[in-house]
Amino acid sequence: MKVEQISVFLENKAGRLAEVTKVLGEASVNIRALSLADTTDFGILRLIVDNYEKAREVLKQHGFTVGKTEVVAIEVPDRPGGLAWVLQILSNSNVNVEYMYAFVQHSGKNAVIIFRFDNLERAIELLQQQGVRIYRGEEVYRL
Repeated sequence: MKVEQISVFLENKAGRLAEVTKVLGEASVNIRALSLADTTDFGILRLIVDNYEKAREVLKQHGFTVGKTEVVAIEVPDRPGGLAWVLQILSNSNVNVEYMYAFVQHSGKNAVIIFRFDNLERAIELLQQQGVRIYRGEEVYRL
């Protein structure tokens, strides 16, 4: 039920993001979802890719600092209150969302959102109990 996410630490300067995407593109690694958070000096690029091992390898070969984090991909009703419903399930049991970002999906009635929780196992358990669809990593990499 977990998805492997790559975290790439980048200097906050022009061209670094372009370099990451170029390296991955040349290695035929497809980016499925991403989030970029920055400060004045550096940024953290979070990526879901179709081939984690290959992406990690080529980025390291090009001098990037790469980390791995386990996240969860959740199907959220694409309607007013859909996200609030999912977040309330977690809030009721004091599970904290550390961060989240949307996953681009071509079609469908629901959105897919990537979550990082302070207690991954508990979050998965709670969401499954409420019938929330949680994607397996293999499913996400192919979307």
